[in-house]
Amino acid sequence: MSHQKKKGLAVLKERLHALCPEREIFLRSGGQVRFIRISRRAQLAVGGLVSAALIGWAGVTISMVASSASVDQQRAALLQQGKSVASAASKVEGYRQSVEDLAQDLEARQDFMDDLYKTHFGAEGGKDAGADLVGGDAQDSKGDKKDAKISMAPEAAPLVKLEERQRRFALLLTHAVERRADKAAAAIRSFGLNPDKLARTAARAQGGPFVPWKGDKGALTHELEDLADAMSRMEFLERSLLTIPSGQPTGSPMLTSSYGYRRDPFNGHAAFHAGLDFPGRYGQPINAAADGKVSYVGQRQGYGNVVEVEHGNGIMTRYAHLSRFASKVGQKVARGDTIGRMGSTGRSTGTHLHFEVRLNGQAVNPRPFLEARKDVLQIQQVATARFADVRDRG
Repeated sequence: MSHQKKKGLAVLKERLHALCPEREIFLRSGGQVRFIRISRRAQLAVGGLVSAALIGWAGVTISMVASSASVDQQRAALLQQGKSVASAASKVEGYRQSVEDLAQDLEARQDFMDDLYKTHFGAEGGKDAGADLVGGDAQDSKGDKKDAKISMAPEAAPLVKLEERQRRFALLLTHAVERRADKAAAAIRSFGLNPDKLARTAARAQGGPFVPWKGDKGALTHELEDLADAMSRMEFLERSLLTIPSGQPTGSPMLTSSYGYRRDPFNGHAAFHAGLDFPGRYGQPINAAADGKVSYVGQRQGYGNVVEVEHGNGIMTRYAHLSRFASKVGQKVARGDTIGRMGSTGRSTGTHLHFEVRLNGQAVNPRPFLEARKDVLQIQQVATARFADVRDRG
């Protein structure tokens, strides 16, 4: 052992001796004096035990504090996890609600398009017929895409795709309906009539209680509103086209007198002839020139026996000099239905039909109506077939 170590041990031993000198405790009891000697070794042993106890207590205390801190940390972590779970659950619920809202919107739009199609094209599935009307499948078309309503919800992607398809289909169907309505408007103009004026006249004849549409929660988009307007316009124009008297009122191909100026057959004076005269055999069928309702059956001065048919939009046809009637007031008639028989009653020089077309009470030249172009007649036939199909489908 080196000299320095020996010296260090000696110094430590001296310090311990100084701290723990041998002690004697004197006790007096019953006139006797006793003393107790506490050796330096005993003092060191007791000190060691006390020190060990203090160190143990300090260790336990530190351990308890550390355990408490760990519990608090774990509790905070659990609380944070709970908040995260609650937030995730809230987001999931929000997504689910958004999906449900979008599904309700799409269902309401589909109901609207179904009802709209049934009104104008019949009760059977409008999807296929709508595709036929636009000339192809709406899914293959290009159109403006709408931002996904809930882009963060993957389960909503099919609904968003369906929404976009519905919008594109509505646009295509609207364009097809508008083209068809434009053809009907052009056909009406070919008769010398103004379709816009007819539409304004018809627009004033509307009414009824206000009943909000069941899907009015944002589902009725701009595209569907345009489609509804286009459908209504096509419906009006095609119905108006069918009310125009373009059917031949009788089987006679020739005329004995035209519309306008002529010499009166009785006195030879200049006169205005408000219609067309068709010669024929006595009792020959007289047919309605368009769909309508019989508004008058009887005699009028100069006309003899007369049947008058109202066709709507201010259009009326008059059939005069009849030998007898084959219709009654209030009866609905279709183009080509027999409403009377040819004769020579009233101011007449022989068996013939006097045929007039009146617009808002004023006589107009019937010739343009009876000489309709082939394409115009085809448009009328298409409209007739559509309305018949709607009636059959119910």
